[in-house]
Amino acid sequence: MPEINRENEKMFAELTFEQKKQLYERASEFFSDNKRQLFDRLVQNRTRHISVVLENIYQSHNASAVLRSCDCFGVQDVHVVEDRNPFNPAGDVAVGSSKWVDYYKHADIEAAYEHLRQKGYRIVATLPHERDTMITELPIDQPTALVFGTELTGLSDKAIEKADAYVKIPMYGFTESFNISVCAALSLFYLTEKMRASNIHWQLSEEEQTTLKLYWSMQVIRDGEKVMKHLLEELL
Repeated sequence: MPEINRENEKMFAELTFEQKKQLYERASEFFSDNKRQLFDRLVQNRTRHISVVLENIYQSHNASAVLRSCDCFGVQDVHVVEDRNPFNPAGDVAVGSSKWVDYYKHADIEAAYEHLRQKGYRIVATLPHERDTMITELPIDQPTALVFGTELTGLSDKAIEKADAYVKIPMYGFTESFNISVCAALSLFYLTEKMRASNIHWQLSEEEQTTLKLYWSMQVIRDGEKVMKHLLEELL
């Protein structure tokens, strides 16, 4: 999805689960059976158990590469802090991933952390720290939000101070750090594989899957938001 904001976040909130299913049946008449089968297959692998936070990422190709990695590994939610640098994904790098990943903008890191903690997330800053853990040893028994900082200076002092835990990726070469998009991709690959091999209940509920498919439908229907609002009016 494009940015999830106050205007579109509650679009389907007042519908019952049954109404959401009815609405999706109606919306799916506007796109191909192949697309519907693709939605049905991919939504099974979407998760919000692991989420990503990006603090002041200013290089558009890095922002886009992280979105693309999130889509590829089935991570649905990205939280963007842009109190200094605007979030501006580059379409040629994202390859359409911004259509399928939800991203939320926050005014500052405190607002992002508060939002995530209200949803039960453990906030894990990605950087070497005196209390850090290797990515291979990070427990993911509860919902986990990985926080990545800006390209040159890394995470802000507030982002580090207010995090619940710290994680690093092992490195064995002369270079002392990975590019942020590489760091995100490596972290998400390892943690999502660990998650899928566990007994953790990481999948979206059936109702969450249906809601997500409604948002995806708007991305493939011409004038999708307008059409969806019309279908909502008919349903209600």
